[in-house]
Amino acid sequence: MNRFIVACVAAGMTFTVSSASAANIVETAQQAGSFKTLHAAAQAAGLVDALSSGGPLTVFAPTDEAFAALPAGTVENLLKPENKDQLAAILSYHVVGRELTSTMLPGRTIHVRTIKSGGDRTLAVTKSGSGVTVDGANVVSADIRADNGVIHVIDKVMLPAS
Repeated sequence: MNRFIVACVAAGMTFTVSSASAANIVETAQQAGSFKTLHAAAQAAGLVDALSSGGPLTVFAPTDEAFAALPAGTVENLLKPENKDQLAAILSYHVVGRELTSTMLPGRTIHVRTIKSGGDRTLAVTKSGSGVTVDGANVVSADIRADNGVIHVIDKVMLPAS
C-alpha cells in the first residue's frame, strides 16, 4: 500500500496517511497520536461524526500538551456528561466551516467565523514573518490535509469569550 508522510518538524510529530483511501480529519488526528485528549473530548461532545463526514472544515487542533496546560481538573470536568454543551461549544470554537490553508492567509490579521453556535463567533488569525497565531495560540504545524479539510496544530486550547 502506498503511503505518504507529512512531517511536522516544528511539533516533532509525524502523520501517516494512506493514499489509497484518504483519512478524514478524525482519522488523521488519531494517526498522529498526539490528540488523544481532543479525540476523547470530541467523543464526549458528540462531534466525531460531524468532524468525520462534514466538510470542508478547518480544525485548529490543540495537542495533548495544550489540554494538559489547562488548570488542574478542567479537562476532567468538561468530559462529564452534564458539561457536554459547554465542551461542544469550546471544541466547535476550534473549527471553521470552510477550508483555510496557510497559503490563503494574507500577511495581516483576518477574522474567520467558527461553527460555534450562539452568536457571531470569530477567530483572529494573524500571519506574520514569525508565523501564524489564532486567538493567541501558535500554529506549530500547518496544512495537514484530510479528505474533508485541513488541520492546523496549535499549542493551546482556545476558550471562547462568554
